[in-house]
Amino acid sequence: MPATSALRRTFAVIAALPLLTLAACGYGSEADDDSSAKVAAGAKKIDGLDSVRIGYFGNLTHGTALVGNRKGLFQKELGATKATYATFNAGPSEIEALNSGSIDIGFIGPSPAINGYTKSGGKNLRIIGGSASGGVKLVVNPDKVKSLKDVRGKRIATPQLGNTQDVAFLNWVAEQGWKVDAQSGKGDVTVVRSDNKVTPDAFRAGSLDGAWVPEPTASKLVAEGGKVLLDEASLWPDEKFVITNIIVRQEFLKEHPKAVEAVLKASVETNKWINANPDEAKAVANEQLEADSGKALPAEVLDPAWKSITFTDDPLAATLDAQAEHAVKAGLLEKPDLNGIYDLTPLNTVLKAAGAPAVDDAGLGAE
Repeated sequence: MPATSALRRTFAVIAALPLLTLAACGYGSEADDDSSAKVAAGAKKIDGLDSVRIGYFGNLTHGTALVGNRKGLFQKELGATKATYATFNAGPSEIEALNSGSIDIGFIGPSPAINGYTKSGGKNLRIIGGSASGGVKLVVNPDKVKSLKDVRGKRIATPQLGNTQDVAFLNWVAEQGWKVDAQSGKGDVTVVRSDNKVTPDAFRAGSLDGAWVPEPTASKLVAEGGKVLLDEASLWPDEKFVITNIIVRQEFLKEHPKAVEAVLKASVETNKWINANPDEAKAVANEQLEADSGKALPAEVLDPAWKSITFTDDPLAATLDAQAEHAVKAGLLEKPDLNGIYDLTPLNTVLKAAGAPAVDDAGLGAE
């Protein structure tokens, strides 16, 4: 079976998720512009563009986009070219928006990036930078699950069939020597595919024994009485693995390289500021979450969630490749051809100018 067919089968559940409504393009919701994002007097347009459309999720793991938007850092680097934003709640909808030209650049997780790249035969997107690592945990009901071995026989949620956390959990289950049918989720552990928005309620009601989920959902479960049994970072070399990448339409990258470089420069500056000012950055990210969704996170969720995420310019390409291999081992897809999924030349140009070391594409760079 061709890889594209396998991916269509594997991600059918994900692709069927409802899309949000965006007045401009029908794929997400428009994010509010902050007053600090005003175009500076005398600024010039980049590459002759009126705007650059940036997509991201309303998740703390997309903190680079949240903070960069709120502080006007993307707008600062784009000059008189307006930075506009759209928020999404599912990877497939953001990939669809990117492929249709409704957004130009997006912050997104590794599984949607792999899926989007492979389904298009390597023609629609490129990963051009990193954004975040970590922020994924196995949280359990401590009355039912005392140790890792107790996970066997329990009902554990993941966000979506074939998504990044689903693949990671299935891989971990296999490493314990347990068997689970990836498609149905049935086996030595019952894998329940549950939207992050409803998982805390299901956990509170007792219909779930735990969940392998990203932040802030993990910390929401802890606030409901859950206990962190495992931090996924502990399973990776140097405790780092990609959770958020920056992607771009290949056509946009080719036609507007200066605009792409400007966005990457803003991303690098944002990550630098976040890491130098973690407490203030946490508050700024929460302000943007509230502006986008109408609801800020309470401190008991925000504080531990933010602490577990590392913001980095490095896309950690080797870990994305490993995640794809885990999906193959789980039987979720045939081995994809990821050659050319990265183009880190613009990012490394920005990093060199900033006196920072170059990042690596793990041999998966575009020629």
